[in-house]
Amino acid sequence: MTAWNYSNTYEWMQRLRGGFDPLIITCALDGGIQGKESNAAIPETPDEIAAQAEQAYNAGASMVHIHARNPEMLWDTTLDPDVCREVNALIRQGCPDIIINNTTGGGPTTTMDDRFRTLESRPEMASLNMGPDMSKFRIGERQAPLAHPHDALTYDDCIPFTYGIIEGLTRKMKELGVKPEMEMYHGGQYWVSQDLIEAGLLSPPFVFQYVMGYQTSLYPTPENVLALIRELPAESVYFVAGIGVYQLPLTTLGILLGGHIRVGLEDNVYYSRGRKFTGNGEAVERAVRIARELNREIATPAQAREILGLRATPSEYKENS
Repeated sequence: MTAWNYSNTYEWMQRLRGGFDPLIITCALDGGIQGKESNAAIPETPDEIAAQAEQAYNAGASMVHIHARNPEMLWDTTLDPDVCREVNALIRQGCPDIIINNTTGGGPTTTMDDRFRTLESRPEMASLNMGPDMSKFRIGERQAPLAHPHDALTYDDCIPFTYGIIEGLTRKMKELGVKPEMEMYHGGQYWVSQDLIEAGLLSPPFVFQYVMGYQTSLYPTPENVLALIRELPAESVYFVAGIGVYQLPLTTLGILLGGHIRVGLEDNVYYSRGRKFTGNGEAVERAVRIARELNREIATPAQAREILGLRATPSEYKENS
């Protein structure tokens, strides 16, 4: 199980004949922007997040990506390391070997200090935005009896990630033994990853997550996925994530191309037109079913750890330790 040149036609054909590496399925459980006002199945409390993680794990996910929620405002995210540790500890109870991946992206109310401080919870992996994150979107009204109701909200903002901030977060991750998952919105952000590699701040395999169909990201098209893969640095592994209606075609494409995928209610709340997901487990179950029809084995957490260059022994977490 090694990183390979995904853009090499002959190597792709050879690996297709011999079998691609097992497929790593990441489940992004909840996100930092929308809550139960968008889909009642989105988990918000620590217990709900842990229960959905176990559902995804039992369905075949070997990694979960988590946004802890603000207990005083459940529709919003928090990067408080104590809350993140609580969530991680609960997940570990039900998922003894799953890879725990926490956000440093957070949400619209997250401060840059929060992004650095959350790493004190020491997740095994953490997302690392590779450039400014500009977006404009509307969140619908959150009505009682949901906790912490609010009127409809409109955001028009930019999270100002710079070379220096990204380098600082990467240094902090290296210091704490956290593997960065580099979140790529377009190919120009390879300049940033190359800067980190040349500075010796990243260890191979380098892990990239292509987030497509998100505002100011690349359009979610097959040719754009292929363009990103063509420029992938050596010794890299990549995941494909599609937002909303683009999730299913892009993750299917990622399976076919020999990469790995991300599904879950953070990225898409609909199973099909007019029908919402009943939970994160259903999203993983569909990905597993498609992968097996395409002759892709599903990675166990142990296999995923090997592919991603993580230590074999899962991290342990204690609440508020």
